[in-house]
Amino acid sequence: MLWKGGIMPWYNGAYPPSYKNQPVHIREKATEIANEILKEDGDEGIAIATGLKKAREYFEEHPEEKPRGSNGD
Repeated sequence: MLWKGGIMPWYNGAYPPSYKNQPVHIREKATEIANEILKEDGDEGIAIATGLKKAREYFEEHPEEKPRGSNGD
């Protein structure tokens, strides 16, 4: 499935390479957010950067959503 501008979304464990060293919970949330942005905007760079920023903000605002044993690293 191609989205705006012929870009394919990330799914099934696929994620942008820049998310590689992020904790799993951040990476999954960032990918979810980035896919939504990609649908609307079609700009992969903006989607990746914004997804990561918003995922970090989400877990700062909702620490109870972090997996047990996660110290945010």
